[in-house]
Amino acid sequence: MTRPSAQARYMAGMVVDATGSGMYLPLSLLFFHHVTGLPIERVGVIMTAAALFSLVGNPIAGVLVDRFGARAVVVGGYLVRAVGFAAYPLVDSPLTMFLAVALVALGDGSYPPSIQSFVAAIARGADRDRLLAAQRSLRNAGLGAGGLVAGAALGLGSDAAYRVIVLVSAAAFAGAALILRTIPVPGGAVSGGPGTSGQDRTARRSGGYRLVLRDRTFLALTLQNVPTAFGYMVLSVALPVYVTQELDVPASLVGVLYAVNTVGIALLQIPVTRRLIRYRRTRTVAAGAATFAVSFAAFALLAGVPARPVALAGVFAATALFTVGEMLHGAPLSALVSSAAPEETRGRYMAVYQFSWAIPITLAPAVLTALLSLSPVSMWLLLAAGVSCSALTMLRLEPRLPARAVHARTQEDHEETDTEDRRAATATQKAGVE
Repeated sequence: MTRPSAQARYMAGMVVDATGSGMYLPLSLLFFHHVTGLPIERVGVIMTAAALFSLVGNPIAGVLVDRFGARAVVVGGYLVRAVGFAAYPLVDSPLTMFLAVALVALGDGSYPPSIQSFVAAIARGADRDRLLAAQRSLRNAGLGAGGLVAGAALGLGSDAAYRVIVLVSAAAFAGAALILRTIPVPGGAVSGGPGTSGQDRTARRSGGYRLVLRDRTFLALTLQNVPTAFGYMVLSVALPVYVTQELDVPASLVGVLYAVNTVGIALLQIPVTRRLIRYRRTRTVAAGAATFAVSFAAFALLAGVPARPVALAGVFAATALFTVGEMLHGAPLSALVSSAAPEETRGRYMAVYQFSWAIPITLAPAVLTALLSLSPVSMWLLLAAGVSCSALTMLRLEPRLPARAVHARTQEDHEETDTEDRRAATATQKAGVE
């Protein structure tokens, strides 16, 4: 039997991971409310405080990736989260709840820099874009499937269902760790780029985060993502409040809007990315940010629409635009950032970049709800202006970024394609002679 390819095994791990996560995410607050009997508000405060440990796990993971390799950190992070989830049914007080959630948060914090470094290690050039697109697509499908399973289990009305879901999620993380552990990493666990001596690689690793902070181009690349990261959060934070309170849209349709986004990405991300590979990643990312801006401007305009059917149609159209922007922006940006980082210090670079997501995600609930209470229209226009600045900054950074980051198809890819074409031509000629 032929063993599945490294990328096939990677995607299998992502599906297992996403299904387990999708089962738990919809009931995270409810689980501890049922287990401990604490008021839902207090549960939320404890979970938020413990989740801050993810910000600690992020820079630690960056150092560990550069020292031990991305695969080891990804697998270790999965196992940490598996242990944390397995401990959830044992929680019996606010203190034990805090410790269990903090352990999972440490694993969560290690995930983004390590998984991006891992993808960069096992896929190069256009293959990296394709793999990231497949990951986004299958993760959305897995999250949706996990959510459906959780909903069916909770429909039984049993407290045991909560514990089963958490333990299955723990098993899913352990399973993902076992799958990804079997994937070989070309060139060893930690390797430098072509032509880089061992002494140079050691010098770069010993430079630590100082090297990243001195790289002004990469810091600008990181900072330009902050407004867009806030934009990504509107679907889960601002949009449900806006459409129900300001546009008088039935609350039941909020889930449908979320489905438009998740199903759209699950079905279309891969074919869209295949068409985008021929273009510069910087242009595609900028186009995605510009599409976000148009979507946010459309949401702002809907506040002045008196006809409810028109407003309802506009909400779906603006959500569809947001989804298109996400497909243009997400996978190409991940490939661009991981390609812009030097291989020997990629873990630290990815950890620094991840703060452009972690901080907005942490602040978004407070910031976006505050802006909504002041002026909903102003919130949308401010977000539109922010992502427009991100798009312009990306275009201005293009000449300063390495060619391997800007172009999905690098010179190396073209040479491989030419070699394959020559081999095919030779084989055809031999067949003709025979």
